[in-house]
Amino acid sequence: MPDLASFKEEETGLLEKFIFILEAIGGKAYLVNGFMEIPAIVTNLFADAASIVTTCEELSGFSAVISDQKPHLLEHIDLAIISAHFGVAENASVWVTEELMTERVLPFICQYLAVVMYKKDIVGTMHDAYDRIGMADYGFGTFIAGPSKTADIEQSLVLGAHGPKGMTVFIII
Repeated sequence: MPDLASFKEEETGLLEKFIFILEAIGGKAYLVNGFMEIPAIVTNLFADAASIVTTCEELSGFSAVISDQKPHLLEHIDLAIISAHFGVAENASVWVTEELMTERVLPFICQYLAVVMYKKDIVGTMHDAYDRIGMADYGFGTFIAGPSKTADIEQSLVLGAHGPKGMTVFIII
């Protein structure tokens, strides 16, 4: 096994690296000062969205996801806004557990996904991520990195083939 210390990232530049990688894989990042700035950005970016839901209690004005709702009833959601426990700079993924999604299918069935996380919660590598997760009992959890994508069809990149067509990350600084 390699010495994990050799994989450690510099603590500086994690935000910039996260944003650079996120945009390279088809996502978008917005730096915000708090939850109160997010609704205006969402309204502007997703003006045509008929159905916007959130699992973030801090975001008023959007419908809340009901935990005992039948998952197939979520298929018409244009935008789902969820929180993440943390992000990983090396691949711009975010760690989300079931407690933050309310319904496991939510971040995968919506047309577009928005994730809210704090700048202070960006770690450098997946090694750091697994150190942070540790032996926590979380039931279901997943790393999500950018919009759904595939290049299987005629070797052309297709976004949204198997999940959200786009992913926006709001980073609270």
